[in-house]
Amino acid sequence: MEWIHHAACIGTDPELFFPVSSEGPGARQREEAKQVCAGCPVRQQCLEWALESRQRAGIWGGLDERERAALGRRRANRLRSAGGVAR
Repeated sequence: MEWIHHAACIGTDPELFFPVSSEGPGARQREEAKQVCAGCPVRQQCLEWALESRQRAGIWGGLDERERAALGRRRANRLRSAGGVAR
């Protein structure tokens, strides 16, 4: 995970990336976290790590839990359609 040393979130309070709700203050926190991710040079590596390690909580690579789950399903469907094996 050498990429983590180049992440835009280095030095940011990790709590920012784990909002307690998706409404009100939590929604604002989620958007603030995603803004940090938006300018990150290793955003894709972060997202891939989160998908591979099946991170269930938090903002990783600019995506929240639901967005990562949806992306994972789309990838699995593409693999199945192509005759591959989804994990």
